[in-house]
Amino acid sequence: MEMGMQNNRLSAEEDLELERKLAQKLKVKAGKLRGVEDGMNVLFEGLPSIVDSPGEDKLPFSKEFAVGRSKKNKEKKRKMLEQSPESEIEKASVGDGEVEETSKKSKKRKKKKMSGQHQVTADDGVESPCAARIEVQKLPVTPQKYIAPNLRLHKGIEPEDHTQLRRRVRGLLNRLSESNVESVTGEMSTVYHSISRSIASQIISEEVLASCSRGPRGNEQYAAVFAAFVAGMGCLVGSDFSARLMSSLANTFEDEYLKEDNLSLRNLTLLLSYLCVFEVCASDLIYDFLIILSKRLTEIDVSTILTVLQCCGMKIRGDDPCAMKNFIVSVQSKVNEVKAASGDGQQNINGKRMEFMLETICDIKNNKKKPKDDPANHTRIKKWLHKLGVEDIIIRGIKWKKLLDPDKKGQWWLTGDVTTTSENITEFASTIDTEVLEAQKMLQLAAAQRMNTDARKAIFCIIMSGEDYVDAFEKLLRLDLSGKQDREIMRVLVDCCLQEKVFNKYYTILASKLCEHEKNHKFTLQYCLWDHFKELETMQLVRSMNLAKFTAEMIALFTLSLAVLKSVDLSDIMLLTPKRIMHFRMLFDSIFERPDKLIWNAFTRVAINPELEPLRSGMLFFIKEYMIKGNKVNVEKFKVVKKALNNVEGILM
Repeated sequence: MEMGMQNNRLSAEEDLELERKLAQKLKVKAGKLRGVEDGMNVLFEGLPSIVDSPGEDKLPFSKEFAVGRSKKNKEKKRKMLEQSPESEIEKASVGDGEVEETSKKSKKRKKKKMSGQHQVTADDGVESPCAARIEVQKLPVTPQKYIAPNLRLHKGIEPEDHTQLRRRVRGLLNRLSESNVESVTGEMSTVYHSISRSIASQIISEEVLASCSRGPRGNEQYAAVFAAFVAGMGCLVGSDFSARLMSSLANTFEDEYLKEDNLSLRNLTLLLSYLCVFEVCASDLIYDFLIILSKRLTEIDVSTILTVLQCCGMKIRGDDPCAMKNFIVSVQSKVNEVKAASGDGQQNINGKRMEFMLETICDIKNNKKKPKDDPANHTRIKKWLHKLGVEDIIIRGIKWKKLLDPDKKGQWWLTGDVTTTSENITEFASTIDTEVLEAQKMLQLAAAQRMNTDARKAIFCIIMSGEDYVDAFEKLLRLDLSGKQDREIMRVLVDCCLQEKVFNKYYTILASKLCEHEKNHKFTLQYCLWDHFKELETMQLVRSMNLAKFTAEMIALFTLSLAVLKSVDLSDIMLLTPKRIMHFRMLFDSIFERPDKLIWNAFTRVAINPELEPLRSGMLFFIKEYMIKGNKVNVEKFKVVKKALNNVEGILM
């Protein structure tokens, strides 16, 4: 019994000691917890307080010591929390109620790292929660100024997702080449649709211009590939992409112009020129750009004009010959001004680059400069763009000033740069009136020439109103002729040639161009000439002479061969009437005016085929009987003809 009483007394003393420690930690006074009321005091109602008991003076820790110690701990932990960066962020980002809760959590994390002197555990090892409340001062939040999304890139503030997108775009552009332009464009269109259109257009445009202007491979071939990429993207995602890129290109060009960076300017000019070649923009933008350069005509302007003319000069001439004429007039007037200002010193005018530019312009004006033949890769790219429908996204009516306008709004690339001033309205109306009068006159002339169908009338008007053979050729190709109506082109062309009072080579060059484009035109031309050979007896002298020169010219151009004469029997004296003799004499005289090399090659073309033996013997008979008598020049030409007709091996000179 006594031992049991002692054990109970010891356990009671241990319980009292534990209660005193908990009371000190929890700051229980008068059976209540101090601090903010949180509902815990209900648990202590009716329980006596050890602190308030008569045995208070026997406690190992006095009340004053416990309070002083709690104040020191409070000051120490407040300093620790104020020095912690995590607590500062939490205090700045939460409200008043959340600051207390956050401070308690951070306090618990700190206490876990500290020694166990601040932890109180029960007999079962479970931690007792600390009720010490720490007053935390809320840090002031500094307000930040709002920056619009379109200005963040200029300030170097770019979101992480935009940075990752830029890296992906740059990687695709680095892989871009002539062989994979289709696949890269397809991948880029997928990237374009993954974010907003404006951000995608801005990022892709910046990377394209950076690669073209500052790239190590900034040459004509490289610019052509990037222009094809822009055209393909315009077909896949919309014309707004190509319009925004051209606007960025114009602004970049002006910035580089102020820096006088010739290499960058040349690369940007090549990109703009090939955008016109691949029909992203119309030729009117290129002409407006050239006229702006011609008004300044500095050394950089001359180099830029040369780059444009060498790249797409013949194309824009074919698109709009009148605009080319206006550009030439602008250049000539500026050159005259510089000459007048410089006096006798011609250093500003007679520079090699300036002279070369003027020669290039003169060649394009006189149609002496041949258009560049498209390489095989450009032909493949054009076919690909044609399948995508690049003709539907071409941007027309845009001026260079419009691209530089910072206040353009909405779909500005669709409205163009149309002004509604009274002067423009009057000029436009007068132009319409003039065109209507010319069209009426042309239709009356077509009716007089027995052009009795709509197809023949349309062909006649195009041939007779063409600025040159290039203009007429392109317009004839755009004619929507169905079935066998395309045969009328050669028939109308030959009729127009025969109606001229003086022979004009314009018709032969146009006919040769058409035959090169499509072989069916060559067969139609042969049948047409055979029909006219049958009418020689009743044909007027002027028409007969034009027909002879037309045939000789087509043979000299190697569009036709002398086999076109196989329908005529030149060895039958009964059929060789005076009109026929005169006609074929004019034909062979026109051929003999050419160099011996051309004569050799022309007659060699009919020397190989054994089926043309009647033609060969007939030509030898006719030339010997009706052309070499009393003409020493024709005697020498006849010797060349005989050797060429005996050239069975077909060796050309």
